[in-house]
Amino acid sequence: MRIIIPMAGMGKRMRPHTLTVPKPLIPIAGKPIVQRLVEDIAKVCQEPIEEVAFIIGHFGEEVEKDLINIAEKVGAKGSIHYQEEALGTAHAILCAKDALKGKVVVAFADTLFKADFQLDTNADGTIWVQRVDDPRPFGVIKLNDKNEITDFIEKPQEFVSDLAIIGIYYFRDGAYLREELQYLLDNDIKDKGEYQLTNALENMKNKGTKFIPAVISEWLDCGNKNATVYTNQRYLEYIKNEEGLVASSAKLENAVIIPPVYIGENAQITNSVIGPHVSIGNGTVVSDSVVSNSIIQENTNLKNGNIANSMLGNFVVYEGRPSDLSLGDYNTLID
Repeated sequence: MRIIIPMAGMGKRMRPHTLTVPKPLIPIAGKPIVQRLVEDIAKVCQEPIEEVAFIIGHFGEEVEKDLINIAEKVGAKGSIHYQEEALGTAHAILCAKDALKGKVVVAFADTLFKADFQLDTNADGTIWVQRVDDPRPFGVIKLNDKNEITDFIEKPQEFVSDLAIIGIYYFRDGAYLREELQYLLDNDIKDKGEYQLTNALENMKNKGTKFIPAVISEWLDCGNKNATVYTNQRYLEYIKNEEGLVASSAKLENAVIIPPVYIGENAQITNSVIGPHVSIGNGTVVSDSVVSNSIIQENTNLKNGNIANSMLGNFVVYEGRPSDLSLGDYNTLID
């Protein structure tokens, strides 16, 4: 089993947090988004993960090392592949063509999920979906009475289905997928100016590939600051009974902790109320503050803050007043 993760996008909706780090490495409850994604996929696959292939832009050597380490944590080999131009989802996946063999999960790295199923790896292909109240902004699927996918519809303006495609796909034959993606590029078959995975799926279906749905229990978006803060909240709820959410090396002095929270290694919390739904990174110092429903990354210094629904990056210095904040790395703000 291999996992293919396209993540070469610029993450513009998450700026300023993506100016110094790619969006999939932003932490959720103490782990990067992409690490949580890989771990959750591994849980439902029922088989060992042989390789995790990351398709990226030129993020730098340190980011690449972090990604390889994420793969190794699930017992897999990590590989790095580059997408030089944003030419669509099909083109992005094909950038990792050397990894497109055998059983493959393709997962776009700006979404997390919770699932109660075990993946049926004997199926030709599986499209992971979530029921939504308003399907118009999404790609959706239609099913027949055999629970097989008959149609892929992009952003239907009239109701045809409430099963939205979340951006995770399983293919029993990765080499076959590679051939279909290559066919799109070789014949310059585009949709809205880009090479689209859905066109390959449609071609495969028309040739007899049986796609089935896998309905997840919750779909968590990390596309912008507010969505990411909410995803952090939900994840902390999922893992609130796990041990070690507050690191043993964290120093708490006259601190009130309202679970669930995550507090990283060597963080210092003094004269403050933290929680619920707060993640604080390694080495961060919080004093004389009240923090709820927020993500504070590593080596940041927060003093006299009363913040909620906020994201603070790495190496931020903030001293101030009640706020709804979104501060990127290395900012200093003193009211």
